[in-house]
Order: sequence, then C-alpha cells, then structure tokens
Amino acid sequence: MKHLYGVTTAMVTPFAKTGEVDLEKVVDLTEFLISKGVHCLYPLGTTGEMLRLSVKERKQVAETVVKQAANRVTVFIHVGAMNEEDTIELAKHAYEIGADGIGVVTPMFFGANANELETYFTKVAHSVPNDFPVYLYNIPQCSSNDLTAEVAQKVAKTCKNVVGIKYSYPDYLRVNEYLNINDGNFSVLPGTDRLFLAALAMGCEGVVSGVSGVYPEPFVETYNAFKANDLEKARKMQKIAIQYCEALLNGSNMSYFKEALKLRGIDVGGMRSPQIDLTEKEVKELDDRLNSIRPKSSV
Repeated sequence: MKHLYGVTTAMVTPFAKTGEVDLEKVVDLTEFLISKGVHCLYPLGTTGEMLRLSVKERKQVAETVVKQAANRVTVFIHVGAMNEEDTIELAKHAYEIGADGIGVVTPMFFGANANELETYFTKVAHSVPNDFPVYLYNIPQCSSNDLTAEVAQKVAKTCKNVVGIKYSYPDYLRVNEYLNINDGNFSVLPGTDRLFLAALAMGCEGVVSGVSGVYPEPFVETYNAFKANDLEKARKMQKIAIQYCEALLNGSNMSYFKEALKLRGIDVGGMRSPQIDLTEKEVKELDDRLNSIRPKSSV
C-alpha cells in the first residue's frame, strides 16, 4: 500500500468571487505544486477549509485534484467530517475516483473517549477495501480530541489498511510513541512545518505541510538534501522554510496563504465566511515580510 512521504502538501481550496469552489483554480494550483516538485498532495484538510465545504463540493475538489494529478504524484484525500455518515461517504468516494488513499481526522468539538475514537476509526477504515491506505489525523488543538498512541495501535492492529498518522502538534515525545506502533512499521508525518528536519531525523517519512502549499521550494530542498545526506544544506533550507512559516503565521489564518499565493501569481480567490480576506494594508505588510526572505533563498 502507498504511503505519504517527503513533502506532502496540504492544499488550500480556491473560491470564485461569487463564493463557490473554483475548480479551474484547483487545476491551476494542482499543476503549480506538481511543477515545484512536491511528492504528495493532501487536499480538503484543515488548510483546505474542510468544514466549510459541502459534501458535494468536497467530492468535486477531490475529483479535480485526482484527475489533474494523473498519477504524477501521490494523492490522499482528507475525508474527515462532522459526522460519521459524511466521513464514510467521502471515504468511499475517494476510493471510487482513484485516489491513492485517505486521511481521517478525529471526531471534533464534542468530546470522544478512547473507545469511541477506536470504534469510529475502525468503522471508517472498514468502509473501504482493506488494501486502500488510511492515515489517522490528530490535531488536538483544533478538534478538542487527542488520539493516543495506545488507541492508534489498537486501530492499526484491527485495520490492516491503517498505515500511518498525520500529527499536527509539536509534541515529539508523542511522535516517538507513534513511531513505535506496529513494531516500528507505522508511517508518521508531522503537521508542524517548522520541525520537518527534526522529524526526518527521528524516522518520520515526511511532513504534511500547509506552508509548502505556498512556498514548496525550501521544503522540497530540505527533504532532498536530507535524503542525500547533505545535512548542512538541509539545515540551511529548513531555516528558510521556517522564515516562510513565521511570515505566514504558521497556518493560523489561511487568508495569509491565499494572499501569498496571489503574490506568486497563483489566484486562489478569497476565504469562505465567516473568515474574511486581508485588508490592503495587511497584504502590503505580508508582501514586505516575504520580500525580506526571498533574496536569501532560491525561491
């Protein structure tokens, strides 16, 4: 079964001025990211404003990314939703359209105990063929539910297609616990862009990065340098990647991602309400911050 690896880019979702999903812009963004050398695409997650899209819209975006990628890169569709029925519907759809796998976030907002989390993930994983890879997704600061290594191990033992986890919290003691699942045969990718190189050194397969959806270059160069055992260059490129992370507020507001992409010539539209777009002043300040980084990098 395929795994996520290297620079797995969490994609924004482009919108038209009228507010609907702009599938032509999805095509352009997909092509831009592939041209920059990312290894995998991960649409419709947190960076993609997943909970603000309807099931129909999420299916349209998934179909567009898979079709445009045309097997040139690995594509995993994030399918986690606010209820189990929608999650399973999206999981089955991802399989039907030829995606390489899926990611599934923990249930959110309402508290879920260990037994409920295990039962939920098991149901979702069993809703698709047992050779269709599934990544668990733990982002406790947003979902309000934390997925322990103990529960993840139980799910992985029951569901052979649960092959890994995306963990978007900077607790590297927990990362180490995840790396020990299935006697070390479990794929772990952090969602903390600033600790990409550290994660690789620990044995993670890559990163699921939102910032790489705007500036993929330093992330790709960090990974390539690490794989070539050029740690000096890897450290250098990681430092540049961190500067972009900080300029883009580490993904805390996706409007910064979208405006930065526009500054690169990739129009992905604005935000879906209740979030609002940046003001002209904020865009100018962002451009100034980014310009202070660009001359020092290869971007």
